Amino acid sequence: MKYILSPSLLSADFTRLERDIRLCENNNVPYLHVDVMDGHFVPNISIGVPVVKSIRQCTELVLDVHLMISQPERYIDAFAEAGSDIINIHYEAEGDKKALLKKIREMGRSPALTIKPNTSYKEVLELADYVDMFLVMSVEPGFGGQSFIEKTLKNAEGLARFREKHGLDYDIEMDGGISASNVAKPLDAGVNVVVAGSAIFGAESPEREITRFNEILSRYEAMI
Repeated sequence: MKYILSPSLLSADFTRLERDIRLCENNNVPYLHVDVMDGHFVPNISIGVPVVKSIRQCTELVLDVHLMISQPERYIDAFAEAGSDIINIHYEAEGDKKALLKKIREMGRSPALTIKPNTSYKEVLELADYVDMFLVMSVEPGFGGQSFIEKTLKNAEGLARFREKHGLDYDIEMDGGISASNVAKPLDAGVNVVVAGSAIFGAESPEREITRFNEILSRYEAMI
């Protein structure tokens, strides 16, 4: 199992987006987390298909695309064609989740399923065979810069226990309020993919913060 940092571009400087992408490339970051918001499923609007396509054209990093949108079935094709590598859909959104996850895989993309803080991990266990990753939100989705919600660790712990019990190999990602100072909590709970936005791009030295994250993640990977 790999321990992976996925910086959230939601907190990057959109006037210098390519610069911030290069910063990640040059500091051993394998993933970029791309938050897509529609102003309906969550009360904010952010990146859409054209921006994902532009990001794809300027980097070969894994695009970890998180669809915080209503009716995701309407947009799976477009985001896949735009260059998404991982497509996260929300369990709480409309549609047949099993069918959507299967479609994402059939399109050659990696299917992932996201749960909000108040959704129990138990509700999504029946879909474990259809995902490569579960994303556990540790804040309410829709805005960056929120504080980490401690109770969401129970969702990560539950998914990790289920993974071990049934010999599965899906990743567990956590997103929201994570910094180098508190990242040990999700890692101890079984998380192996960490999303960080303002903790990186809002820091005085983003390079130093990425280094801090990577050093911690390397220590956990060495313990496997």
